[in-house]
Amino acid sequence: MIVEASRSTPLLPHARPCVRGTFLRRVKRFSVEMLLDGRSVWVHSNNSGSMLGLTRPGQPMLASVAGNPARKLPYTQEAVWLGQTRPAADGGSLPGAAGFWVGVNTAVPNRLLEAAFHAGRLPFAAGYTHCRREARRGQSRLDACLTAPDRPPLWVECKNVTMTEDDTACFPDAASERGRKHLRELMDIVRGGERAAMFYLVQRADGSCFAPADFIDPAYAELFDEALALGVEMYPWRAHVSPLGIDLGECLPLRPTPCPRTGRQTA
Repeated sequence: MIVEASRSTPLLPHARPCVRGTFLRRVKRFSVEMLLDGRSVWVHSNNSGSMLGLTRPGQPMLASVAGNPARKLPYTQEAVWLGQTRPAADGGSLPGAAGFWVGVNTAVPNRLLEAAFHAGRLPFAAGYTHCRREARRGQSRLDACLTAPDRPPLWVECKNVTMTEDDTACFPDAASERGRKHLRELMDIVRGGERAAMFYLVQRADGSCFAPADFIDPAYAELFDEALALGVEMYPWRAHVSPLGIDLGECLPLRPTPCPRTGRQTA
């Protein structure tokens, strides 16, 4: 079923209409089986995380149609519905309904960062004039580099957040050596006199603050604290996910109290 909606256009619309089906199972992380109009179809997932709590059979899910009709898997997973109620007929949530879409496409944060930059919706990027995605620095490649003639480069790495714990949005949802590598790279940038930031896109409606998931990856949490103390900027931004696309909400505060399970201070 193709999802149609009449609400205002989000900052990052889906390139093509989404279809809404039913999640059946996930195989080897990158393949999802979906029930669509009574038939089983395979959908590509680019999310390498555990997607903890988001792989329950029977959940409604959104998938976008691939731009290349010859692609092996013709759909890409965009979001899953989390809640005890069903989404409304137009794909959104009913008034007062206990449910929301969770965005699982890990390509979205980088693209939304660029869109928000050009729309002037990132206060931390005020005064910067250019945004270069997939920017190289030495042997490394980071998601974006913001530049201006009178300012030091601002290097940004983007992460997708799909997990909450005790009203806190958390990252990562699986042990992430790659994530730890990125924190080390950003720390090196700050030591060199330039700006560096993490852009955590929280693609779900719950969670009133953000903290590293020390109960999932304690080493990542320790590096997060070190990076924050050194001057790496941390920006967890809420995303509003709908069948139309993704919009940018508010910047969440870092959790100022001890995290659940470990008691570690985050700010």
